[in-house]
Amino acid sequence: MTITADQLVLFVAALSAAILSPGPGVIAVSQGAFALGRRRALPYALGLALGASVWCLFALLGMTVVFRALPWTYVALKIAGGAYLVWIAWMMWRHAADPLPDPAESPRGMGFGSGMMLNLSNPKPALFYSAVLLSIFPVALTVADKLTIYATAATVEVAFYVALASLMALPWLRAGYYAAKFWIDRAAGLAIGLLGLSLILRH
Repeated sequence: MTITADQLVLFVAALSAAILSPGPGVIAVSQGAFALGRRRALPYALGLALGASVWCLFALLGMTVVFRALPWTYVALKIAGGAYLVWIAWMMWRHAADPLPDPAESPRGMGFGSGMMLNLSNPKPALFYSAVLLSIFPVALTVADKLTIYATAATVEVAFYVALASLMALPWLRAGYYAAKFWIDRAAGLAIGLLGLSLILRH
């Protein structure tokens, strides 16, 4: 391999700092864990993690080159992603007053695929991975290097989202959610909606 352990440590540190900043995935998995508990939120968390890690894979395969050669593809991605986030936000806002779903039923919109779609709709990880890979690692990467980088990114993403879903499902946090479900759901919807609108308006 041409990459070093120090480079991987720096990559993990940068990735950890980036995913700790609030974004649509963090908001959505927290709200899901509050409402549905750890077991129901974990598939969604794993989908979010895999969706985010796919951007790393795309960056390793040269996605940045496509964006530079065809700028309209990045604009289209931002607009489509922003529209999807706005739709998610509207659904949260609209159903804020609904009663909590039956834990025995499979919750609509909180499955593995929905988690993947949410993070794939957000182009910010694409920019992050492209920038970080270019600044930390050498230009010429072997197949083994790319596999190592992707495995590292996927591991960090999974660990973060699983830990977050588990933390937010703690009984005392869920009890607080039950007491203020309407306002928490409205706040989560508003935050995700603003993130989506920022993607559309700043393209």
